Amino acid sequence: MNQSSKQFLKRCAFYLGGDQPPVGWLERMRTVLGAFIGLMLVITTAKFLGERSGIDEWLMASLGASALLVFALPGSPMAQPWAVVAGNTLSALVGVSCFHLIGEPLIAVPTAAALSILGMFILRCLHPPAAAVALIAVLGHIASYRYAFFPVMVDSVLLILAGAAYSNLTGKPYPNQPPR
Repeated sequence: MNQSSKQFLKRCAFYLGGDQPPVGWLERMRTVLGAFIGLMLVITTAKFLGERSGIDEWLMASLGASALLVFALPGSPMAQPWAVVAGNTLSALVGVSCFHLIGEPLIAVPTAAALSILGMFILRCLHPPAAAVALIAVLGHIASYRYAFFPVMVDSVLLILAGAAYSNLTGKPYPNQPPR
C-alpha cells in the first residue's frame, strides 16, 4: 500500500472512532458495572419515592447519558455534581417554561435547548445530557414545574451519590477536589 493510501485510511479511521482513547477491559468493566449498579439504585429509589408520593413520572429519560459521564468520565468538568444537578434541573425548568410560553413545538424545542445551554453557561454547569432534559419536557408536554425537582433533581442527586460511592470504592476519586 502506498503512502497516500495509508494517510487516507488513517484520516478515515479518525472519523470512525480513531480519536477515542484506548480503554482497557478492566476499566470498561468497572464503568459498566458502576453504571448498572448506580442506575439500579437510582431507579429503585426514585420508583419507591414516586409510589410513596403518588407521582407517575419518577425517572428522567436522559439519566443514562448522565450516568455515562459520571461513571465513565468522573474527572470531566461536565460530570461534576454541580454540572449534573444544576444543569439537569435548570434545563427542566427551561423546558417546562418553553412548553407553557411557546405554543408551536417547532419553535419551543430548539428554544428550550438553546436557552438551557445559555443558562448552563451562565451558571457554569455545562452538562450535555441536560439539553435533552429541556427537549424531553417540551416533547413530553410536561406542564408541571414539579418535574424539575422530582424526578429530575432527585434523580440527579441520587446518581451523584451512587457515582461518588462507587467511584471512590473502586479507586477513582469523585467528585474532583479543588486545587489547594
